[in-house]
Amino acid sequence: MDKKKIFHDLQTILSIDNIKENEPLKNYTYTKLGGKADFLLFPTTYEEVQKIIQYTKKHSVPLTILGHGANVIVKDGGIRGVVVNLSNMLSLTCRDDQITAQSGASIIDVSKFALQHELSGLEFACGIPGSVGGALYMNAGAYGGEISDVLLRAVVLTNEGEILHLEKADLKAEYRTSTIAKMGYIALEATFQLKKDTYEHIKGKMDDLTEQRESKQPLEYPSCGSVFKRPPGYFAGKLIQDSGLQGKQIGGAQISTKHAGFMVNVDQATATDYINLIQFAQATVKEKFGVDLETEVRIIGEDVE
Repeated sequence: MDKKKIFHDLQTILSIDNIKENEPLKNYTYTKLGGKADFLLFPTTYEEVQKIIQYTKKHSVPLTILGHGANVIVKDGGIRGVVVNLSNMLSLTCRDDQITAQSGASIIDVSKFALQHELSGLEFACGIPGSVGGALYMNAGAYGGEISDVLLRAVVLTNEGEILHLEKADLKAEYRTSTIAKMGYIALEATFQLKKDTYEHIKGKMDDLTEQRESKQPLEYPSCGSVFKRPPGYFAGKLIQDSGLQGKQIGGAQISTKHAGFMVNVDQATATDYINLIQFAQATVKEKFGVDLETEVRIIGEDVE
């Protein structure tokens, strides 16, 4: 891989200000973990994203979509090739009882935007970290609601660089996954179907959920959010708690003493610390309860050589 040529070629697609070379990804993840990206790109238009995909495909350059880095662990060796961060694509528009959001917008900001327009349905998302694109990718949810409940349609890019307009039924959203994840699509925007309600009623729901979240979740430390998917018939956090693992620490990564479903960076943890702690929790729960814990968090990148 000729980095000099790639850097030169990328400047024909993006402004040089939106291209970062050898950029530490720990600056862009909620866990504050991750080695360097060869190239970190910040496109501002759908056309730029499309051109990046077409370029990387044509020249066999590895491509990774990072999003806001919320529900992800980037390994200490970083990521080769091109990493795309969509956080410059932030447009939010409201028409009647529908909101359209670009994929780089924070899902929390979309819920606040809905509140401003007195539209109900996204209250559950008022504390979900990460972007609209990430929320679509994994059909994010909390407090009994999930994105598919209010999703009307989406615009995505295929890994060939083709733009598709998908209806809700096409997205086949399931628990913590969707067509976008299964097909490797890149989400560009989502339209949500909401319902009119009063500002006071919506704000009351959001305040209540925020209070619940702040009282139960370890928001004072960097974390990747909920680490494991909910096993059928169980709760991952309860299994970990009942295994006596709360407070268990490997390196700087710790199973939260506040909520056992979370792992927090308490002391300059590495991605290796996190991964070792995840595997330790999986092995312990399997031994004690015979239950396999499947990760919800994405683990990407390379180990240190």
